Amino acid sequence: MARTKAKPKAEDDREKRIPEDRIPEDRIEDLKRQAEELCGGQMEVHNLDDCSVEVEEEFWKHIVDYEEAPWTTHFQQLEQAGTSLPPPDSLKDEELTTKLWEVIQKLALLRVFIADTDHLSDRELYAHLWTDTLREETKAMPQAANCACHIQLLSGGSDEDNLLYLKHYADEDWRQQWHKDWPNDPIPEHEDPPYDRDRVMPKADYGPPTDQEPN
Repeated sequence: MARTKAKPKAEDDREKRIPEDRIPEDRIEDLKRQAEELCGGQMEVHNLDDCSVEVEEEFWKHIVDYEEAPWTTHFQQLEQAGTSLPPPDSLKDEELTTKLWEVIQKLALLRVFIADTDHLSDRELYAHLWTDTLREETKAMPQAANCACHIQLLSGGSDEDNLLYLKHYADEDWRQQWHKDWPNDPIPEHEDPPYDRDRVMPKADYGPPTDQEPN
């Protein structure tokens, strides 16, 4: 909960002397200083000259919120939201499929969305999430309708990930661009992935805030 306190008279007078259109710029400068301090001075930001004052202020607020947020994992967040995560080997096939979709839906309520899953069976996907993806450290950011975490399972950059992506998910334009950029890399023939899950997975809509809770 935000705390408020009375402002010293000198601060009130200062705000009265600042034209209204300068106040957001002052806030941006304060946010920049906070961000630099939180980053230990090691911060590189691309040119924001084309952004409006409102967009730039939101950008710096996000940077400060990110740096101040504690570390967690999606595994911990799910458990804190009341979702049990039993080991894959403890579940029968039907139980595992039910649990997998429960996890997918609860992650969506946490604004976490998964893609590139159609090359994995339900058991393979749940095992991958349970042992790997959900245990990666992430920042515990406040939930917001205009923000989301996107997890692409084949974005690791390994040769295996690249081959699987080119084989199952890349369209022809992407395959041709890949061949142009990396002419020595093999380009596998396209094959439809063995499963059909991604098209019905929850998608980020970036709409107004929802009243739904992850638990």
